[in-house]
Amino acid sequence: MDKSERARTQLLIVEDDAAMRELLTESLVEEGYRVDVAAGGRAGIERVRQGGVELVVTDVKMPDMDGLDMLAEIRSPVDASAAPPHVIVITAFGSIETAKRALKLGAHDYITKPFEIDDLVVAVEKALDERNLRSEVARLRKEVARPYRFENIIGKSAPMQDVFALIRRLSSSAVNVLITGESGTGKELVARALHFNSPRAKRTFVAVNCAAIPDTLLESELFGYKRGAFTDARTDRPGMFVEADGGTIFLDEIGDLTPALQAKLLRVLQEREIRPLGAARPEKVDVRVLSATNRDLAQRMSEGAFREDLFYRLNVIEVVLPPLRDRAEDVLPLADHFLQEAEKRTGKRIHAFTQAALKILLGYPWPGNVRELENVVERAVALAEGDQIGPDDLPPQVRERRSPDVLAGALARGLTLSELEREYINRVLQAEGGNKTRAAARLGLDRKTLYRKLEEYQRAPGDPTAEIPLENSGPHELDEPPAHERTAEIPRAEATMPIPRVDPSSDDLE
Repeated sequence: MDKSERARTQLLIVEDDAAMRELLTESLVEEGYRVDVAAGGRAGIERVRQGGVELVVTDVKMPDMDGLDMLAEIRSPVDASAAPPHVIVITAFGSIETAKRALKLGAHDYITKPFEIDDLVVAVEKALDERNLRSEVARLRKEVARPYRFENIIGKSAPMQDVFALIRRLSSSAVNVLITGESGTGKELVARALHFNSPRAKRTFVAVNCAAIPDTLLESELFGYKRGAFTDARTDRPGMFVEADGGTIFLDEIGDLTPALQAKLLRVLQEREIRPLGAARPEKVDVRVLSATNRDLAQRMSEGAFREDLFYRLNVIEVVLPPLRDRAEDVLPLADHFLQEAEKRTGKRIHAFTQAALKILLGYPWPGNVRELENVVERAVALAEGDQIGPDDLPPQVRERRSPDVLAGALARGLTLSELEREYINRVLQAEGGNKTRAAARLGLDRKTLYRKLEEYQRAPGDPTAEIPLENSGPHELDEPPAHERTAEIPRAEATMPIPRVDPSSDDLE
């Protein structure tokens, strides 16, 4: 701790003996500290309650109040959010019982009389260094956790609101969760939100990309090894499960695990214990397992590439993240968020997108999902010369709207026109959270026609696309049609989509 830091550090000396009080004060002031004094325990408590005191040096034997009673009082502050000061106790005759009681009550250290002033100075320095370290760790934990608060995850669309509701309910639980979705949808972000909003938030979050570590190394990375387990194992090394003990481990790309590692992971989930390479006996671990994949694990199970018993251990609850193309309402809020973040990193004063650029962002299907959008915005900020991002700052593939050929995909799958219609209607219903009024408007249908089609799909035997059940054929409270629709169909020209497909050559958003 340098002189400037010491000058900002407030100490309190609590000592009833005036000569000793003066000696301690002068010695610590010479070291550069700010020092207040109190002639007894009660006065010391009052001064601590005023705030600002980071370290207390107190005698034990005082007439008005025992120093240890004062210690117990100030280590239990009225304001639980305020960290109590560290305490160094000065005790006479080297009483072991007194020292043990002081440490049990929360004292950082104790010094026995008689003592050298240098010993006190060293003890003060160590106590303050440890206090500063604890404060820094607490600050860093808050900084790490802040981006993963639920309110900081962006998504106002109905599908994302359903995801938020689910992960809020899961955050207080310790069950294993499988997070599925296309690449770039934010699976790790959801995993971190589950951890940092859970009772395990103060413990470690360990993220492992199972596809990024060679199979020959992944076992030792996950479970650790003992000295001599293999040629280069010169010391014991704990694995990532031990590192995450008491916290959470996130296994990304879980679908890429080899069959041998799947068997070992299954044992960890069943027995709550690991066996490091070369170990004679297993070790207990308390870890919540979150996993993620962009693969179809059901298909991999049918192919024999993924264990069914492991799947059900991992998939106690599944969180499905929708692709960005199915939640177009989130494109502009996400783009604005990424713009603000890029502006902070680069120092460039770019405050907005032009209207033409916004229309292009809305019209693009985002096959790379949120990750692609973030990269596009970062690139645009780097290229932008003015205070706004225009169409020329966006990549060519985004400007030209090179979207995947959906019809070619349907043709390759051999879908009939009726099957293609059913699948598209089902996708729109899912994107609108099951709301049939909004889905009908987005499809350009009146609501009665949509209901009739859904009833036809449900009557079709073995139809895989009829996933939205009709509990009744009439409207319900949350899906009430407009008054004019109750007597006549909406003219097709009046059916509008929540986010219109706009012409990029136009200057204004529709």
